[in-house]
Amino acid sequence: MNEALRKKLVGLIESVAVEEGFNGTPIPNVSCYKISQPHTRLPAVYEPCLCVIVQGRKDVMLGKELLSYGELEFLVASVHLPVLGTVVEASPARPYFVIQMTVDARQISDLLLRMPLEVAPKKASDNGLFIGRVDRRMGGSLLRLLTLIDIREDIPALAEALVREMHYRLLRSDHGEWIAQIALKGTPTQRVSVAIEKLRRDYREAITVDELAGLAGMSVSTFHAHFKAVTNMSPLQFQKSIRLVEARALMVTRKLDAASTAYQVGYESPSQFSREYARMFGNPPVRDIASIRP
Repeated sequence: MNEALRKKLVGLIESVAVEEGFNGTPIPNVSCYKISQPHTRLPAVYEPCLCVIVQGRKDVMLGKELLSYGELEFLVASVHLPVLGTVVEASPARPYFVIQMTVDARQISDLLLRMPLEVAPKKASDNGLFIGRVDRRMGGSLLRLLTLIDIREDIPALAEALVREMHYRLLRSDHGEWIAQIALKGTPTQRVSVAIEKLRRDYREAITVDELAGLAGMSVSTFHAHFKAVTNMSPLQFQKSIRLVEARALMVTRKLDAASTAYQVGYESPSQFSREYARMFGNPPVRDIASIRP
């Protein structure tokens, strides 16, 4: 059953994943990635999303924590998170394929009102990344959603309902209670997410922990503890990671030099930028960008 499902999903993805890297799909808020070379490093800032691998394997580093997932396993990011991903299984003959769907807190909130089981707010926070196994029900829902790739005239009428169904499957998964926390007002995860959004949006600015704690409605010590539980890093490390991921994207897409990029993302010292960049990506900016530009 699982292998038959996986092959059907691969066939659907192959029809849209024609480029290396990111590929959009005709389904709103659903995209896919194709990687044909192993050990391809993919730094990114995850938005709240669901990622399902249908071919290959990937390691994801969040702070100092390493998570690994493979075929017919899913990863959920419950908040915006800067991560360093490495595709560990891929080849031209058998590319890495992943489907990504945006997770909408409003959908989660609405579904919670209609579900038979009551989900209580938790006083603790948990890691913002979850890995689980695609079960029979989630697999069926995903297949129905991706079948719209081949029947595009059905997208306006059916896509919204099928995306909603995938949100429901997430809430019914083993991690459902924790995923629900992002939509329950006043939970530590939801309050931390307000501060995370501030850091993500204004990553170039100098932002104090006092200011972030105030946004979350917590004392500094309580905020710091919950923030680290969700992101596996301190607020300063989080902002630094956001800046470095954005810097790499700027240098690749706009061909900026390292010094200009450093100032663009909020660094006052290009030398400090280069040191921290090398620490995160393994090479200083010039060498790293040269290795990935065509």
